[in-house]
Amino acid sequence: MVKKAAVFIIIGAALWGTIGWYVKHLYGFGFTPMEVVTLRVFISAILLSLYVLITSPKKFTLHRYSDLKYFIGTGIFSITFFNYCLFKTMEISTIPVATALLYTAPAMVTIISYFVFKEAITKMKLIALTLTLTGTCFVVGLIPLNMTSIQMSSILIGLGSGLGYAFYSIFSKFALQKYDSLTITSYTFIVAAIALVPFFPFQEKFYLLLQPSVLFYAFGLGLLPTAFAYIIYTYGLNRTEASRASILSTVEPVIATLIGIFIFQESITSMQMIGMICIIGGVLFIQGNKDSGMSVTD
Repeated sequence: MVKKAAVFIIIGAALWGTIGWYVKHLYGFGFTPMEVVTLRVFISAILLSLYVLITSPKKFTLHRYSDLKYFIGTGIFSITFFNYCLFKTMEISTIPVATALLYTAPAMVTIISYFVFKEAITKMKLIALTLTLTGTCFVVGLIPLNMTSIQMSSILIGLGSGLGYAFYSIFSKFALQKYDSLTITSYTFIVAAIALVPFFPFQEKFYLLLQPSVLFYAFGLGLLPTAFAYIIYTYGLNRTEASRASILSTVEPVIATLIGIFIFQESITSMQMIGMICIIGGVLFIQGNKDSGMSVTD
């Protein structure tokens, strides 16, 4: 039977996979990728702050001000850094290359978790990693690969996005020792918003934010695939290994591809079908084998 933690992680990742629907509409209104990222974290920070203040104001209390280091890790070194690297890779290379390099994150989490949290690197994890990484490359169209067409700078920056993406699981795992998922998610996006908002061109584009349709997509982006998705992913992370959670989260490109097919009428290739089967297989494999490791809170 699929464990409760895995369900939360998969739902969170599936919601991340819906980001493209909101983003494509916001691009249509003239926003740049980094402006969309800023809107995403800013609106999430507002929504989360209001929710916490109304329902559980005590959750805003920090045990020690030094604990802000965890949220600087999740908010700046993860959310802000990985989005910058991701969009920069898309700019100097291609979206498939950027997406595939972003999903080196599960491998990075597995390696970092081995040294930091003493999580075992088992045969089951390695098989699941191989399946999900290969599947991601198929889904985004990176296989067959032509290395001569990819610049070294795009590879390095793309790997930076994977590292930044991995940092969320790592820093959150430390923060979960003292705080719950709602507190961590709230402070993550407050810190990210503080870092990004000063660079948003309010004078040029504030008028766009007054349009109801823009507010609808911006609000939706900040709520479902951001605030809510990160809360339930972090909640699930508290009940399983960081490496295991990161592998489970690779269902995101599958959901994104399905949305492209059924909503935006994008075509699907046999390679993408094989890739989705590989990713789902890897997720089922890591979840179905006890050898992949369990946390003490399971």
